[in-house]
Amino acid sequence: MHETISVERKATGPDSCRVAVSGEVDLVTAGDLRQALQSAVGENHVVVIDLGGLTFCDCTGLSALLGAARTARAGDVELRICAVPHFLARILRLSGTRGSFTIEETRGPP
Repeated sequence: MHETISVERKATGPDSCRVAVSGEVDLVTAGDLRQALQSAVGENHVVVIDLGGLTFCDCTGLSALLGAARTARAGDVELRICAVPHFLARILRLSGTRGSFTIEETRGPP
């Protein structure tokens, strides 16, 4: 059975938001994540992606995250990820893409 993805965006200030991602990000769900992140990055100066509820991420999910990072850099938007699960931290390290993100060690306020 395929687990669904949940992507919830919450304003945290006048030009900032937190995007909480939970569930599985794969070929079926990565488009939803990509769309939500591109929208958040396009409308804010600071975006924090909370990955604490992520249970799975394949290369299409990583691609969605990297796409948001590229868009953020191009638009001078501060993009951070937090609560990175161990499996995703390993993927970032092994793929050499860890440097594409500012990683917060703690989750911080909602």
